[in-house]
Amino acid sequence: MNIGEAAKASGVSAKMIRYYERIKLISPALRTEASYRTYTDNDIHTLRFIRRARDLGFSVEQMKTLLALWRDRSRASADVKTIAMEHIAELEQKAAAIHQMTETLKHLAHHCHGDDRPDCPIIEEFANAAGGDDVLPMNTRFGVNGLGPDPSMRR
Repeated sequence: MNIGEAAKASGVSAKMIRYYERIKLISPALRTEASYRTYTDNDIHTLRFIRRARDLGFSVEQMKTLLALWRDRSRASADVKTIAMEHIAELEQKAAAIHQMTETLKHLAHHCHGDDRPDCPIIEEFANAAGGDDVLPMNTRFGVNGLGPDPSMRR
C-alpha cells in the first residue's frame, strides 16, 4: 500500500510516517520503480504500535527502546515494565505540575476583579516572577512611566 493508505490504516499521518523514517524510528519503506513508498502489513502493525505508544505519551527515544524490546522475543518483561513504570512516574509528575498550575491560576483568577480597573493580580504575579523581585506591583518596580524605579517607592 502507498503512504496515504498506510496512514489511513495505521492512524499515523503521512507526514509523521516520513518523519519516523527520517529519524530511523522505522525502517525506510520499500520503493517502487517510480520511487513511491510501499508499506507491508508488518509496517502497518509497527506504525500502530508507535501510534499507541505515542498516544500514551512515550518519547521517541522510549519508543525506540520499546520497539527493540517488542522485536526481541528473548526480552524480559521486566525490561518493558521498567520503562512503563518510569513513564508513569514522569506522567504523575507532569499531572502534579499541571494540577499546581491550575490551582494557582484559579486562585489568581478568583482574586481578579475582572472589571474596568487596571489592577490585576494575574498580571502582577506574572510581572513579579519575570523580574525576580518580591511582590511589588509593576509601577513600583519600574516606575510609573516604566522608565526606571520610582524614587518615591524606595524600600
